[in-house]
Amino acid sequence: MRKLSRAMAAALCCVFVSWSATAQEEGDSAVLHFTLEEAMSYALEHNWDLQNSSLAVRQAEADRWGAIATMLPQVNGTLDYSNYMGYEMDLGEFMAIAMPPYGSIGVNASMSVSGAQIISTLIGKLSIEMADVSHRQSQQEVAEQVRLLYFSALVSEQTVELLRRNLGTVRKLHELSQKSVDAGVAEQVDADQILVQVATLESSINEAERGLEMIYNSMRLQMNVGFDKEIVLTQTLDDLMDVEHSLDLLYDDFILENNFSYQLALQSTELYRKQKNLAGWAYGPTLSAFYQYTGRKYFSDEMTMNMTPPNMIGLTLSIPIFSSGRNYTSFQKAKLDYQKQLNTLENTKMALNIQHRQLKYNLSSAYERYQTQVKNVEVSQAVFDNIGKKYEFGHASSLDVTNAATTLITAQSTYVQAALDYVTAQIELEKLLNKNTYGQSTQEQK
Repeated sequence: MRKLSRAMAAALCCVFVSWSATAQEEGDSAVLHFTLEEAMSYALEHNWDLQNSSLAVRQAEADRWGAIATMLPQVNGTLDYSNYMGYEMDLGEFMAIAMPPYGSIGVNASMSVSGAQIISTLIGKLSIEMADVSHRQSQQEVAEQVRLLYFSALVSEQTVELLRRNLGTVRKLHELSQKSVDAGVAEQVDADQILVQVATLESSINEAERGLEMIYNSMRLQMNVGFDKEIVLTQTLDDLMDVEHSLDLLYDDFILENNFSYQLALQSTELYRKQKNLAGWAYGPTLSAFYQYTGRKYFSDEMTMNMTPPNMIGLTLSIPIFSSGRNYTSFQKAKLDYQKQLNTLENTKMALNIQHRQLKYNLSSAYERYQTQVKNVEVSQAVFDNIGKKYEFGHASSLDVTNAATTLITAQSTYVQAALDYVTAQIELEKLLNKNTYGQSTQEQK
């Protein structure tokens, strides 16, 4: 009996351990930990827009094969049964030809080739290349968006942490001030001024936390993570702020061919050129060929006459002669569209080069502002801490505490914006240069 009890206890223990492990796994699955690289990789794999752009590449491939199929042989088979209900063909006084029921089988193979069809297949190939570039551009945009959100979340979390720490300090000063009022050595208005500052800090913290939640929701949307999942960022702002890399971008050459926007503009120009050629082939001939086999079986022994040849081949060369100006008008319109696209391509070149210069200027200015605001927060924090200590010993007024706290909140807000501007400027320049996070171009990786 004792052995049985021990066995039951051991079994229950195993069940409990197994249940605990399962519950732990389920709890862990609701929390997702990401480094910056892991977050971007996860988004590239799960983002809905990227999945759709990938399908667009496959659609372009299907369209191209559809265009090729129009030049390949097309084969059709037919089965036929006819019954003339005893009718005979009367050829006069001397003869009548029976029309017995019959069945026939036929196979028809045909194909046609024209210059327009060949150009269409070339356009299909170009469409695949354009869809592929668009897909890679979408990948770049999603990755950079996740990167910006990752930085934004880290900056916001740092801000919330600083505000909470300062709130603790101000609450401590308020308690000290209220005790002084209760002891009759200070006025109530001094304690009230600091209490207002406590409320201001609490409001700032609530606002920052709501903003942080919005950032995480945007990240969930980009990464296609369920809203019931918690995202935990495993890297800090100091880990990711690579100042040296960002400043190196200022000295990188701008290679137009690496830029996705320029690649699309170049391919669009080639597309318009091929469409012009396609319109020109409206004047070209079309060669068609066919082969036809027909086998007929009569379901009667009566004499009849079979005039259907079993085999037949044919060739047709179709040459357009007059279209009332329709083909000419289409060709002229295609030429004008191509010329417009050439102008657009030149404008794109100029715009991208100007944008490169502007983004370099933006990055330099954003870096300078960021460095200034980092120092500003440090100084404002030091001043606030100093005023707090002085207030404890009666060497500063409540107004001094309020002003120092307000200055610190302003400095922190300005720092947040400066940090985001700096990261955004870096990302925009990397995007123009087609550089990933580690400074290698996508083109080089391929």
